[in-house]
Amino acid sequence: MSDLSTIPSMGADAADSPTNTVELAYRTLRRSILDGHLAAGARLTEQALAKQLGISRTPIREAIGRLVTEGFVQRGEGYSTRVAEFAPDEYAQVFEIRARVEGYAARCAALSATEAEINELRRLADIMSAHTPPQSDTDYDTISRANGSFHKTIYVAARSPRLQVIMATIVDVSVVARTYRTYSIRDLIRSAQHHQELVDAIAARAPDWAEHTMTAHVLAAMASLQTAPNTAHEDQP
Repeated sequence: MSDLSTIPSMGADAADSPTNTVELAYRTLRRSILDGHLAAGARLTEQALAKQLGISRTPIREAIGRLVTEGFVQRGEGYSTRVAEFAPDEYAQVFEIRARVEGYAARCAALSATEAEINELRRLADIMSAHTPPQSDTDYDTISRANGSFHKTIYVAARSPRLQVIMATIVDVSVVARTYRTYSIRDLIRSAQHHQELVDAIAARAPDWAEHTMTAHVLAAMASLQTAPNTAHEDQP
């Protein structure tokens, strides 16, 4: 069961504009699902969420509607809604798609990344290496944030806006399945090494190397998922 108190209140961030309030509510709920604060199968009630976020029920209703469309939330009988639960074979399909699309993104990045983007990728890879293996919750959070920024930087460096849109959905869905807290130490070390090698390949302007490394990186993550415990977070029952 999810603890709504872990979801940050929008507080002063809640804008006067109804459109902005809906967007903020959407982003807050989506991030809470990705972070595991709203666990798979958790029931979502407009009243409880509105109270926690400090806004009215209307933007909550619209935000939930968007999440239903994206597949993060499922509607049940009547007006009930729950955080979507994904079957193991669905996760496998997501990772298979990721391996192909992200491999292509890495190939494109090796051909078009700027020096500034390569430097940023190196900075992020170094952060992940410095916190691996993680010794605290802060280390896990730092690795997770750096990983997200790393992959997004590659999508930008690929110079394909359409690719960025496709990956935004594919990657987020897969993140729900596994967070860094469920990786073994061996998984984490291998992941950090992959990130460093990806930067080396992109910096060397070697598209084949970059594509193969990214494909191996994603497939290794899929293998870790298949051997992981059923729970997505250590603190879940």
